[in-house]
Amino acid sequence: MQQASSHQHHYQHSAKPPVSRSSSWIRRSPPPSPPHKKLWGGGGGGRSRYVCRIVPLLVLTVYSIFTVVRIPSSSLVVSNADSERVERREDVEAFKTHLPSNQNNLEAREETRSPASLPCSALINGEAGGGQAAAESALCCDRSHYRSDVCYLRGDVRTDPSTSSVLLYNAPRGSAPEKVRPYTRKFEGSIMSTIDEVTIVPVVDAGSNGTTAGDTGKDSLRRRCDVRHPPGVPAVVFSTGGYTGNVYHEFSDGLIPLFITAQRFAGEVVFVVLEYHYWWLGRYGAVLERLTNYKVVDFRYDRRVHCFSEMIVGLRIHGELVVDPKLMPNGKGIQDFQALLHQGYSRTPSATAAAAAAQPPVPLALAPPSRPCLRPDDHAKVAKPKLVIFIRKQNRVLLNLPHIVTACRRAGFAPHVMNLRRQTPLPAIHAALSSADAMVAVHGAAVTHFLFMRPGSVLLQIVPVGLDWAADAFYGKPAQQLGLGYLEYKVAPEESSLAAEYGVNSTVVRDPSVISSRGWWEMKKVYMDRQNVTVNVKRFGELLRSARLHLKNATACGKAAATTAAAAAAR
Repeated sequence: MQQASSHQHHYQHSAKPPVSRSSSWIRRSPPPSPPHKKLWGGGGGGRSRYVCRIVPLLVLTVYSIFTVVRIPSSSLVVSNADSERVERREDVEAFKTHLPSNQNNLEAREETRSPASLPCSALINGEAGGGQAAAESALCCDRSHYRSDVCYLRGDVRTDPSTSSVLLYNAPRGSAPEKVRPYTRKFEGSIMSTIDEVTIVPVVDAGSNGTTAGDTGKDSLRRRCDVRHPPGVPAVVFSTGGYTGNVYHEFSDGLIPLFITAQRFAGEVVFVVLEYHYWWLGRYGAVLERLTNYKVVDFRYDRRVHCFSEMIVGLRIHGELVVDPKLMPNGKGIQDFQALLHQGYSRTPSATAAAAAAQPPVPLALAPPSRPCLRPDDHAKVAKPKLVIFIRKQNRVLLNLPHIVTACRRAGFAPHVMNLRRQTPLPAIHAALSSADAMVAVHGAAVTHFLFMRPGSVLLQIVPVGLDWAADAFYGKPAQQLGLGYLEYKVAPEESSLAAEYGVNSTVVRDPSVISSRGWWEMKKVYMDRQNVTVNVKRFGELLRSARLHLKNATACGKAAATTAAAAAAR
């Protein structure tokens, strides 16, 4: 609109002023001369009349020519506002003629790929490319995301554990210190206040003019490198504080964001961990060694100065237990993360990290893996599909568990009850679920283990009163994205222990939104911490039959039968 307005303004000022009616004779042609008279040869009165008419025309013509010739050669002094209007006019004219203006040509020739001209997300995701830009120092932070802040450093990067700092020497001029808490729950101020903060300190060498401090003898001013990591091997800095200790948060806030951020380095990356827990390394070491070829650095207690050529502080996160291929530079998805889990937890104890690294992760086969495709008359011999039931002991307890186990058997499943404890090894949980056809669990952190299940198997989540949204967002949608069949059993008001405590017609039971509107912690205190369930066995049995039908249609045998039937129909 501004360009159009400028163009209109320019047109109005360049038009000739209107001619008054008293001078309209200039536009009329003179009457034809009599045949017996010449233009200049008649009497004096005729000649003077024609001269009076021609002279003004000649004067106007000379003035117009002089004006056109004079304007390009004159020196104009314009204000900034006038200069902007001139630039806009050039752009308008370029648009009208489909030819670039001189200014546009100049801008195109001067375009560069310097780090300063690149978005920080491109540097973090590795989309910046190589060349001269890759050799320049860089410091930026992407704080545009709701869940996490992520900073990127490139150049002479050195850790300073004594002050919880990272120093970037020869930083770009104009760089300012940055503070970041490398945890993926930025929106939750209470938990973020418990996360260690990292200070990024840019150090610009005065008067270096692009020369490093080492070249000018100033290297003694820098912190001496105790461990110099190979060029091209970056560091990824993150925290295992916060909600670490809860298996859901360990995956959703930690391991999956770590995969999203670091998998593109194909193992050539060093993990620098704040609030490091040895038990965490022992529990998830099989996953970590698939992402890094180097030892994990404990940022707080490793007092050595580690030197890197590149560093990412913070982790990318896409959502709840999800990897969005559209946001990944190489199109990886949650199936690739699951393949990494499978490779890590299904290895034999004798397998080494080097041998494991030589085998690329392979997505899990279609479930169930151990069911042979038998003839119809062999159905009596086939093993029943395996169903794993996860139970809880403190809250959201299944009060009629024996009746549920019986209902599973009647529906044609072979039920296995699993009572998880903190010390239960993850390889044991993986072994139980990777061979299972279905899983039943009340909404809670243990449902996270559906990540070990094969595509085509079924997750059946029992949803207590007041937890509908959380059950779908945290587990339902992610399970479907992984390729599982997903079913929900929504607990009726009379099936909840809250009905006995508050009354079956109370607001707490009938309208959970009233409690939820008071905030997450109030909702958690009532619906997660104080509720147990007694499911209706008949209604639950109907859902189990739906799960059996899904398995029949989704398994390799079912797909093969469908293909055979379609081929027969085509004949």
